[in-house]
Amino acid sequence: MTRPTVRRCLLSLALAAAIAGPVQAQNFDAFTVADIRVEGLQRISAGTVFTYLPVEKGDTLDRSRSSEAIRALFKTGFFSDVRLERQGGILVVVVIERPAINAITLSGNKDIKSDDLLGGLRNIGLTEGETFNPLNLDRVTQELIRQYNNRGKYNVSITPTITNLDRNRVDINIVIAEGKAARIRDINIVGNPTYPDLQIREGWESGTSNWLSWYRRDDQYSREKLSGDLEKLSNYYLDRGYVDFNVESTQVAITPDKRDIFVTANVAEGEVYTVSSVKVTGDTILPMEDIEKLVALQEGNTFSRALVELTSDSIIATLGNIGYAFAQVNPVPEIDREGRKIAINFFVEPGPRVQVRRIVFTGNPTTADEVMRREMRQFEGAWFSQAALDRSKIRLQRLGFFDTVDIETPEVAGQPDQVDVVINVKERNSGQFTFGLGYQQAYGLITSAQLTQTNFLGTGNRFSLAVQNNSFSKQFSLGITDPYFTDDGVSLGFNLNYSDYSYSRSDSENLAQFDNAVASGEFQIGIPLTETDSISMSLGIDRNQLTTDDNSTPPLLIDYLVNSLGDRARFPQFHIDDDLNATTPPENDDGDPTTTDPLQNGPFRKWNVNAWRVQLGWQRDSRNDFLMPTRGTYNRVGAEIVLPGSDLEYYRLSYNFEHYLPITNWMGLKIGAELGYGDSYGVTKEQTCNVYDDFGAIIPGQTTNCGLPFFRNYYAGGPQSVRGFETNTIGPFYAFAADFRQPIGGSFKTAGNFELYFPTLFDNRGTRLSAFIDYGNVYRSVDSWEAKTLRISAGLSLQWQSPVGPIAISYAAPFQRERSDKLERLQFTFGGRF
Repeated sequence: MTRPTVRRCLLSLALAAAIAGPVQAQNFDAFTVADIRVEGLQRISAGTVFTYLPVEKGDTLDRSRSSEAIRALFKTGFFSDVRLERQGGILVVVVIERPAINAITLSGNKDIKSDDLLGGLRNIGLTEGETFNPLNLDRVTQELIRQYNNRGKYNVSITPTITNLDRNRVDINIVIAEGKAARIRDINIVGNPTYPDLQIREGWESGTSNWLSWYRRDDQYSREKLSGDLEKLSNYYLDRGYVDFNVESTQVAITPDKRDIFVTANVAEGEVYTVSSVKVTGDTILPMEDIEKLVALQEGNTFSRALVELTSDSIIATLGNIGYAFAQVNPVPEIDREGRKIAINFFVEPGPRVQVRRIVFTGNPTTADEVMRREMRQFEGAWFSQAALDRSKIRLQRLGFFDTVDIETPEVAGQPDQVDVVINVKERNSGQFTFGLGYQQAYGLITSAQLTQTNFLGTGNRFSLAVQNNSFSKQFSLGITDPYFTDDGVSLGFNLNYSDYSYSRSDSENLAQFDNAVASGEFQIGIPLTETDSISMSLGIDRNQLTTDDNSTPPLLIDYLVNSLGDRARFPQFHIDDDLNATTPPENDDGDPTTTDPLQNGPFRKWNVNAWRVQLGWQRDSRNDFLMPTRGTYNRVGAEIVLPGSDLEYYRLSYNFEHYLPITNWMGLKIGAELGYGDSYGVTKEQTCNVYDDFGAIIPGQTTNCGLPFFRNYYAGGPQSVRGFETNTIGPFYAFAADFRQPIGGSFKTAGNFELYFPTLFDNRGTRLSAFIDYGNVYRSVDSWEAKTLRISAGLSLQWQSPVGPIAISYAAPFQRERSDKLERLQFTFGGRF
């Protein structure tokens, strides 16, 4: 019995020595150490060795202390070999360093990002620059397998490879074969007679395979997801009064091929409890009756954990808004299991009232602090307010300058009644210079040069300069806006625009064939009313130079110009020769050009329409983000009025609505609507125009007041409106022939959409897939509106904010349309329009 025991002890000692490293001490007699020298160091300093070496000059070194010194140096993990030698009175420490890790390379990982995997390796001490220990390779493999097992991938294979480099370095290359994730084949809940499995599993992240599993991946097993789902199960019962509910056990079984998983949860429901009493105690700061109004749980109600948390959160938020940043509310239950009753006492601990000492911004090398500080609703030296901080975060997000905005409130050391507010942002590129090509199906090849700065030199000012050209239009625009011209947030800016549309020279059937060169300029001002409401005003002037062609321009458009302009419709004769050059008529005896009725000139005629415009607008914007809002509402009411004394007197009214509603963490809903209406007034309204049918024939005996100018009509259809229809082709038209129709637009527009968007499908925030239903139409007047004439389509859309401009691709199937409508199911745009 003794010898086996001795052998086991000797074996244990041998294994311990092997693990600790070879302890090699010179066989020398004890001596007094006069000096210590270290040999073999490459990266590690001698001072580090002396720190761990338990021997100093003047010490007596014998065999026992030398063994102790060797073990101490091995224990650091820096060395693969350690020897002690004696040279007279000098102790020589000879070491061989372990190699340093030069680089860690991962390949084959798709389901888990490299940064996440490397983070797990850092936790076990394996990172670039650290000392490499070959014994850690097995820990590396086990750590990576653990991470993949938590994602439900049990067939993962990890193959690490070590490459020796010069200067005592190594590269570690880890090849990962992920394999397929194990699928949840069945989830069985045992012991739930009150509620069916389907009902209590609603909202779970784990589930069996279904038609949306390719997107949600809910059928992939994950230990973390299952733990969260079991927590949801407990909350489900606690919200319905089952105070004693308990998940008694959970079994997860996997098939031998590691492809299918079966989950079983055994639960005990217990009985339903009602609330016997509710009271609030502690230091409430505010009057007790004000705090009691925040209590959502009432005597006689069925107990609900959700209502308990709602009450606690409401009290904490209320106190937090008046400076009590560290307030706590502890619900203390008293359970009467015999009577199935529960009494709740909300004990309030407000803590100290806290002031904000300093507000600090980080991560904004471009944006000036002042630009961010003026958006803050929490101020330095003021009492802390959680509501003010939340509002400040939303305002910063809506600037559009940052990808992320995070707020921290660390306590000031030694000052329990003070905190600092630290705003951590990640700036996005708010400036862009683009020179490139684009394509839109309705307009063909587009060349453009654009310089845009929404945060000009970090000042928050908006600057844009754009030039664009395509087959039949040229556009130029210049705009500058200072959103904080005054400290109160009054904005001031101006825009200059020039555009030349040559629709008469285009083969497109998306607009009536006439040319329009427009030069305009305007000053604009914006005035904030509240946190979400503002009004805007602008004063501008524009000059429209219209060119019509008797052979291709719809006669009702020419008739409008003649009748609405009256005596002002007499211009010099204007012809286009065979080389498309303008020629002027001969002069009369007085040296003036001959003037006649434009209807007698031809085939080309020019018309100049000058206008002074005032635009008024009111908007309410509670959206939570600039680039990709997920909640909130946008309302805007606008009016454009061309002032009396202009060549034509008219107005346009508009209303735009957007509402964003998150449905789940992977899906949201957008509801949009647009209304537009326009008409003439004053002198223009008094003029009489002929009434035409769709084929250009005057309807005898019918006249009408000249309404909204045709070049300011509304249009519908296309990628920016009702998808699935060709651009601008929905609504009134003029037909030269049965197969040649020219859209002319209308004075009344109704349009909108319902869009389900999936924000988590792509990692890039600028990329989004959505399913939509679009509807809309344009009418000659409000009286022409009929619900049955609305065009409706449904489809899918992919939007991508690419480095060269926005790209949108949609496929739509119109399901309420007319036989003669022009359809375009697949539509895309590449590059912006200015």
